[in-house]
Amino acid sequence: MRYWNGNVRRFIAAFVLGVSVLGLGACSEQNDTASTEEIDANSLKLDDIIEKAKQEGEVNSVGMPDTWANWGETWKEISEEYGLSHTDTDMSSAEEIAKFEAEKENATADIGDVGISFGPVAEEKGLTIPYKTQYWDEIPEWAKDDNGDWIVGYQGTIAFLTNKELVKNPPKSWEDLLNGDYKVTIGDVQRATQAQMAVLAAAMGHGGDETNIQPGIDYFAQIAKQGRLSLTDPSVAMIEKGEVEVAILWDFNALGYADEINREQFEVTIPEEGSVVSGYATIINKYAKHPHAAMLTRDFILSDEGQINLAKGYARPIRDVELPEEVAAKMVPKEQYKNAKPVGDYKVWEETAAQLPQKWQEEVLVHVK
Repeated sequence: MRYWNGNVRRFIAAFVLGVSVLGLGACSEQNDTASTEEIDANSLKLDDIIEKAKQEGEVNSVGMPDTWANWGETWKEISEEYGLSHTDTDMSSAEEIAKFEAEKENATADIGDVGISFGPVAEEKGLTIPYKTQYWDEIPEWAKDDNGDWIVGYQGTIAFLTNKELVKNPPKSWEDLLNGDYKVTIGDVQRATQAQMAVLAAAMGHGGDETNIQPGIDYFAQIAKQGRLSLTDPSVAMIEKGEVEVAILWDFNALGYADEINREQFEVTIPEEGSVVSGYATIINKYAKHPHAAMLTRDFILSDEGQINLAKGYARPIRDVELPEEVAAKMVPKEQYKNAKPVGDYKVWEETAAQLPQKWQEEVLVHVK
């Protein structure tokens, strides 16, 4: 099960486990259209996809609950505009892929939302339908498969969340953070992906990357030696209690937490020297019972309307869309992202991340006071 923190009571409570149902349309038990193996999605016109999606009448997702990234508003609009009923079962990226693989022709899911590193895994297992959508040329190269087996819909960047009631001069750079006199909360690097990405972000800010994470290890070792490294989980509950001075989080989590507690009390910044960008990608199940509804869903997610919905849930759109003024005002200013960059090779990062827990224990935790 995932955990997107940040809410506004409409977006998060957890990467909530549960089922969200939209629309009252009857669910067809099987798809009367051609077998998914016969579908060349990239040759279809959008009007044809819409017509066939309406015939299918429903779309079933995994890992896309109402409370995550404001999916609820997207499902509501898809239901109202195209007459599709919807259900979701929340689960982790790995669980989604395992479900696609285990069910095959008995598929109960049409589309899923997975961390970007899981997109290639689903593709390699032969579990996806390639579909580029009409927005293909606007998607950055790092954020899509060459044929559309997976496409990132929204992105996140490691940021600093500072409680201004506890810290007079909020850090704007890794250097500021190193020279501060407050506790720096990173969480459990040995288990949490967000915390591991924080180490990678620090490495990137000091000349490293996924192939060389040592600058990040050395950086946090210095903070640990100062007695300023906190391994507390930077959860909204801990932050609200005043237990966290500065936390290192995904920007969407930081923004969500701040709004949930009291936005004026916090500052969210992207470190000036550099940070890491990652994202979440949709995958369309090769065995989907409602493949055209899944294609239409991906198209809607990447539309201006779909991207704005995601931004309302603090998720930074993958396309360069103009956000409504009230939505843009809640996001971190674009200029702060100028030195943030995506992971160059996720396979290499997976190897590096597998070694990170031991390095963290041997070179950082030994200095925690």
